[in-house]
Amino acid sequence: MDTLPAPDDGDEAAPLTPIQLRELYSLMVAVRHLDTSAVAWQRQGIIPGYAPELGQEAAQVGSGYTVDTTRDFVFPTYREMGVARAMGVDMVAYMSTHKATWHGGLYNPMTSRLAPIQAVVAGSVLHAVGWAHGQTLDGRDGVAMAYFGDGASSQGDVHEAMNFAAVMKTPVVFFTQNNGWAISVPTERQVAGGSVAARAAGYGIPAITVDGNDVVAVVEATKRAFAHCRAGKGPVSIEAMTYRRGPHSTSDDPGRYRSLDDERADAGADPLERFRQQLLADGVADEQFFADALAAAKAEEEAIRTGIEALASRPGTEMFNLVFQETTPALQAQATNWRKESEHV
Repeated sequence: MDTLPAPDDGDEAAPLTPIQLRELYSLMVAVRHLDTSAVAWQRQGIIPGYAPELGQEAAQVGSGYTVDTTRDFVFPTYREMGVARAMGVDMVAYMSTHKATWHGGLYNPMTSRLAPIQAVVAGSVLHAVGWAHGQTLDGRDGVAMAYFGDGASSQGDVHEAMNFAAVMKTPVVFFTQNNGWAISVPTERQVAGGSVAARAAGYGIPAITVDGNDVVAVVEATKRAFAHCRAGKGPVSIEAMTYRRGPHSTSDDPGRYRSLDDERADAGADPLERFRQQLLADGVADEQFFADALAAAKAEEEAIRTGIEALASRPGTEMFNLVFQETTPALQAQATNWRKESEHV
């Protein structure tokens, strides 16, 4: 499906340069190595929980790579580590949420242009539309991009967000990563018609269904969507078709609802290996480049792990100090009781 009109100029259709293609691969291998390492960290007790994204690297890196961090804003869920890495977010600060030392990440959302990690299913979609509407009211050209999964697309918040965005022509890209599963429920059992992108027509929103395992295709689709929004033409829906290889989270057992054989059969080609073969075939990269990219990814992962292990617990008073701009008597009473029980003061 592709109902997005062609751009007014051809800038968005310019092919990626060899340098950009190699950069995309380096990002994907860094994300892959950090993602699989994070699962190991959870098993080792370094972090208490993590939501893997194995198999979704192309969808995340390709879309995050397209963001203009001088004017756009991204609203993630709890599984957009690859987007954060592609946007240049400090990964120790990002992973602090998975370490449970800070809710939403220690990075600065205003400078990184990545909103705090959102654990409420579809909650980030409403925030994205609100921010994008503010851009319209201020006469600015920033675009918001909201991430959510095929499962979250069945939430009422997505309906409200899409309807408001369509009516008000807010510059927001609704980026759905359809990884085939809403935790343990397959897409066909919770998305009527089997397509999230098809729903966009009901709101008068143009939509693109893209191969979410093809990083170049994702970059191109996201560029077109951003150009459409930036031109004041309203929102766009992108559905990136990919596959969740592995569990929903480190507390999930996918063997309870699908077999390993099913996973192998349904997942298709590994997006990282697929891109590697493409770069080799096109003469864009050689084996030395791939070896260097992997070595850099391993060194980066080691530095991030060291940084995460060094993170100390946050002051408990932040539970009360950062709730309201002006505190309330009830909150003050809770803070006093907490200090008596935990700090004995």
